[in-house]
Amino acid sequence: MTRLVIAAAVLALSTGLAAAQTVRMGTEGAYPPYNFINDAGEVDGFERELGDELCTRAGLTCEWVTTDWDSIIPNLQSGNYDTIIAGMSITEERGKVIDFTQNYIPPAASAYAALSPDADLKGGVIAAQVGTIQAGFVAESGATLLEFATPDETVAAVRNGEADAVFADKDYLAPIVAESGGELSFAGTDIQLGGGVGMGLRKSDTELKAKFDAAIQSMKDDGTLNAMILKWFGAEATTF
Repeated sequence: MTRLVIAAAVLALSTGLAAAQTVRMGTEGAYPPYNFINDAGEVDGFERELGDELCTRAGLTCEWVTTDWDSIIPNLQSGNYDTIIAGMSITEERGKVIDFTQNYIPPAASAYAALSPDADLKGGVIAAQVGTIQAGFVAESGATLLEFATPDETVAAVRNGEADAVFADKDYLAPIVAESGGELSFAGTDIQLGGGVGMGLRKSDTELKAKFDAAIQSMKDDGTLNAMILKWFGAEATTF
């Protein structure tokens, strides 16, 4: 009987340790090149490659979970996954409810894209994704904010005439503008917002945060993070 009790205890301990090594990575899957769903139905993009490498360096087994952007923080807090790795900018407001790792994308430009470079950005209708720092900026700019659940919808709003321009991360808009055949162009000047992009975690997960911080720093130190940024965002991307 004693042996059975000891064996059960060892099994329970080993099962707990195994579970502790599995981290669920929450992402949107709809914000290329940061994250998207590929033809095989799998999470892909810069953050998939980055997240897998961070997990390897941190000695973790990671699983990928997709969720809608507008519920991405509540779902983290509810325990539906353990991290947010979804092109989320580090802001003071978000820092009140969740923790962030150090940034893995340096502060980068936000930009307007429109059907004309002369679009009315101050008094017109500007589309932005709900819950983003770009939406917050537009709301305070004097322009009329038109929010959408997904980034694709913000661009579609410009194309169908609902909005005068879309305001989003320039890294997201650049390939869309380049591939539009002249239909879309950048308007106005680039604007710096936020403290870069980092992983979001529950405030109680201090040990997990430390592991990912160390892994991100190691990628900065050996140059692999800059190489990955250039691979996914192009030669003009901002690096560390």
